Amino acid sequence: MRKVLIANRGEIAVRIVRACRDAGLGSVAVYGELDLDALHVTMADEAYALGGRSAAENYLDINKILKAAAESRADAVHPGYGFLAENAEFAREVTAAGLTWIGPPPEAIDALGDKIAARRIARAVGVPLAPGSDGPVSGPDEAAAFAAQHGLPIVIQAAYGGGGRGLKVARTAGEIAPLFESAVREAVAAFGRGECFVKRYLERPRHVETQCLADARGNVVVVSTRDCTLQRRNQKLVEEAPAPFLSGEQEQVLRSSSRALLREAGYVGAGTCEFLIGEDGTISFLEVNTRLQVEHPVTEEVSGIDLVREMFRIADGQEISYDDPPLRGHSIEFRINAEDPGLGFLPAPGTLTAWRPPSGPGVRLDTGYAAGMTVPQAFDSLIAKLIVTGADRAQCLERSRRALAEFEIGGMPTVLPFHRAVVDDPAFTSAPFTVHTGWIETEFGAGLPPYSGDVAADGGDHEPRERITVEVGGKRLEVVLPAGLGRAAAAGDGGARAARRPSSRQRPAGRPGGGGAGTPGGDALVSPMQGTIVKIVAEEGQQVSAGDTVVVLEAMKMEQPLTAHRDGTVTGLAVQVGQTVSSGEIICRLQG
Repeated sequence: MRKVLIANRGEIAVRIVRACRDAGLGSVAVYGELDLDALHVTMADEAYALGGRSAAENYLDINKILKAAAESRADAVHPGYGFLAENAEFAREVTAAGLTWIGPPPEAIDALGDKIAARRIARAVGVPLAPGSDGPVSGPDEAAAFAAQHGLPIVIQAAYGGGGRGLKVARTAGEIAPLFESAVREAVAAFGRGECFVKRYLERPRHVETQCLADARGNVVVVSTRDCTLQRRNQKLVEEAPAPFLSGEQEQVLRSSSRALLREAGYVGAGTCEFLIGEDGTISFLEVNTRLQVEHPVTEEVSGIDLVREMFRIADGQEISYDDPPLRGHSIEFRINAEDPGLGFLPAPGTLTAWRPPSGPGVRLDTGYAAGMTVPQAFDSLIAKLIVTGADRAQCLERSRRALAEFEIGGMPTVLPFHRAVVDDPAFTSAPFTVHTGWIETEFGAGLPPYSGDVAADGGDHEPRERITVEVGGKRLEVVLPAGLGRAAAAGDGGARAARRPSSRQRPAGRPGGGGAGTPGGDALVSPMQGTIVKIVAEEGQQVSAGDTVVVLEAMKMEQPLTAHRDGTVTGLAVQVGQTVSSGEIICRLQG
């Protein structure tokens, strides 16, 4: 390999650019219209425009990405995570184009990336499993029949996805149909496929996983365990390595099951085997993520192994020359998302008007943004990852408190207040470890207030650009520049122009948690975030009760029900499916 095209964006693209530089490899970035000035674009050796403002128009467009690879003369492709990272067809197209695919073989992606096929492999090699459907279910009726046979709650899960998208937990029979439809919509939007299977849900489980590496010679190494129990909306917020408070027997089951799974599937590359551990200690296989994980840095910190560079080596045909490595210390990763924990972790895109990250002993920051940059509504809410490492878990928590207190972000709400609270919560910090995957929604009692600071414009207000034609070495080229820059340079002012400051507005305060929003005591139901209407549940003139869903919004790749904040009759409901609404926009009024 000489030059790697990175088929991704944000902090993981930046992470791979840095690994390329460490390894002496060239790096090629690709970008959509909203990422014209993104950090990964400016850091890479080269960058190629994909166009488009949505993932479907850029980072999910295989033809555009392969065209960029050909134009840049890249000889390898790293998919990062999300987007096309677990798309076997993309892996095949990359290989067919004569490029090195930095990931598992397409056959292994098919076998393990398909959650149903992965369960069949797990069953064949004796990995413990909770009851589940043998294949994708045909619809909510078949899901309801499964629930009737095996009991509630059940998990409805996208067969071709990950990262918590397309995953819903139905606790009552009445929730099955709407949650099934929501899971399908999320899966199609994020992964291009909507098939779902169902399985029995374990109450109050821990979420643990193994970070694995495998080479083409059949060597499989479990680099470390991780705990990823602290989640909201079935998406991880805090991860740590090694997983604490496991018995020796549990650790042995996790490691042996992971090796058996990956060997049976003919796996090559970096991958993660995920499990749930019930309150009684029972282990149940969840899925295999056939890609690099968001939380891979904590494993790197305790093992001393650069997982991205190992992916380069394995893709280049080299052998893993070590066994499971000895671990040193403890590491915790805090995902820094653009979400308001005081409003049920509602996504909150915006512009970073202030950015003062922490430093000091044991602190690492992986970020895709810097001050002045916009976190767009169209993509994931992840801004950065704060990784803190100490000699043991106690010191790691001490350093975490210091680093989180130092971290200052302005221009939008973030999950920092939650992180600062959780590192002081005995349920998380002390033995016995009493947090579980639903703990944040059901038991976390910090009572965080909604964000009340300034919120900068969310990126719909990009600096104007213009296309001009220039001649370079006798060749005509089209160049995109800030509006007026070319004319200013021609006028002799050196291209000087006034710097634009992001506009800001005060975030409406006092919105209730959950999906609903509105002035306390008022009749207006307003959107608590910028998003796209994906479903209208209520009708004009319908009588609704507080807590009933009126519409469903999609923002930052997740669906959010917008619920009534009071009893009343729906009036003035003028929104349509597919319409984009802004934060604070009135959806309807609830009169009576």
